[in-house]
Amino acid sequence: MTEAETNYFFVDEAGDLTLFGRRGKCLLGTHGVSGCFMVGLAHVLQVSKVGAEMLALHRRLLADAYLSSIPSMHPDAAKTARCFHAKDDCPEVRMQVFKLLAEHDIKVQVAIRRKRPLLEEARAGRPKGRRWENKVYDDLVKTLFRDSLHKAPSIIYFARRGKSAREETLRQAIERAKENFRRRFPQAATDQPADVIPSVPSQIVGLQVIDYFLWALQRLYERGEDRYFNFLRDHYRLIMDFDDKRNKKRYGEWYSDQNPLTKQKIQPVTG
Repeated sequence: MTEAETNYFFVDEAGDLTLFGRRGKCLLGTHGVSGCFMVGLAHVLQVSKVGAEMLALHRRLLADAYLSSIPSMHPDAAKTARCFHAKDDCPEVRMQVFKLLAEHDIKVQVAIRRKRPLLEEARAGRPKGRRWENKVYDDLVKTLFRDSLHKAPSIIYFARRGKSAREETLRQAIERAKENFRRRFPQAATDQPADVIPSVPSQIVGLQVIDYFLWALQRLYERGEDRYFNFLRDHYRLIMDFDDKRNKKRYGEWYSDQNPLTKQKIQPVTG
């Protein structure tokens, strides 16, 4: 099976699912705690070409004397010297990565949950701790892949969450996505294989790609900064903001070519 005959997807998250601190104190609105949680996938066409160019850019930037004194570029920092990571990369590095990503055919989908409704769910007696966090994550994964797995075989790389790879649970979420599609479109559904591979960004360049797209969208939602998102906006095919129910009570607000996302449209993310 050739690269052209396979869909390559890369999945990561942005934000966190932290709701409570010590003794059950609510942490929403405190410094360092995000207002929302995102899971995104990047469907990377020409995955070998994108990977090769990202690696070449990484080597070139590490050899750049102008950047050599920046702490994140030092090998012992285990940051940019290891791999691209938008949160840790300096502005000069980010600019180069964004320019590279803009040149390629990359299709991004993102599912978003806001923390205030999640807090209400947690207080209503849903599963606690890591089990509850994994359920939120898996539900978003299932929705992200709702229409993506029926046309061709897929290889899906997930960024590991904590110490657990959770391969079997992720496979179950993917199988549920495929089954839901079969129920909705029985005539169009085909049984295409989907391999699930947990990994880390330093080993899989595509995970660095989705990290950058999520970082740009997170800056828009959490800080109101839209210049990064706007630079890559044509690559975002679908953004599902499930908890913005001002207009659509059941599924929230979904942004696409028919309903483009702008800074002005976003319901403020409050802690």
